[in-house]
Amino acid sequence: MANIVIVEDDIFLREELQNILEKEGYSVVSISSFDTPIEEIIAAKPGLVLLDLNLPNLSGFQICHTLKMKGIGPILILTARNQIRDELHALELGADDFLTKPCHPKRLIARVQKLQQLYAKMPMFLNWRNFQLDLKSNELYIGHNSLSLSENEGAIMKLLIQHAPAVVEKEQLFYELWGSSEFVDENILQVNMTRLRKTLYKVGMSHHIKTVRGVGYQLIRSETP
Repeated sequence: MANIVIVEDDIFLREELQNILEKEGYSVVSISSFDTPIEEIIAAKPGLVLLDLNLPNLSGFQICHTLKMKGIGPILILTARNQIRDELHALELGADDFLTKPCHPKRLIARVQKLQQLYAKMPMFLNWRNFQLDLKSNELYIGHNSLSLSENEGAIMKLLIQHAPAVVEKEQLFYELWGSSEFVDENILQVNMTRLRKTLYKVGMSHHIKTVRGVGYQLIRSETP
């Protein structure tokens, strides 16, 4: 099963939730450091995010909004906040469901299963400026045009969009494409980037990818060739 990512700062509750989910056969990743929670959640490749609202540094509301902007979902809010305004605000920001603590384990599992079933049937689009990437088919839509990307091209575009406008480091790309940078020649990454640029050239988008020498790549508005 895809990873369920728990974002909860109460260590005892975090461990309890992890035990409940693992007993049901789920693979679980728990976020225990809240300096860069969004980056850690994305890196965990979540199939579902179980998100508290009262968190240090960034609130759950901020995290939910940012994750949805980056195409991450489903997001299930699990919080002690039981005011209707909190629930409505979370849903407005893109949360897919809302539960209050304490929550019976069977209710939690039922909601997790329901959200996963719903998302399995839905197209999943990642948006950046004037184009969309279908995460399931690797189809890229630009206005009335569309491009079919290869698996590697789709994986690269996904990372670039999720991190835009920040730079995606080479190590992140190695991990996404091949699981590790060990025994992988850097030239292979350059070949894949060249292929992606050639594909994007067909719709005049090749110059949206900028090489940051010695670091990685980033999506930009445009770049003169």
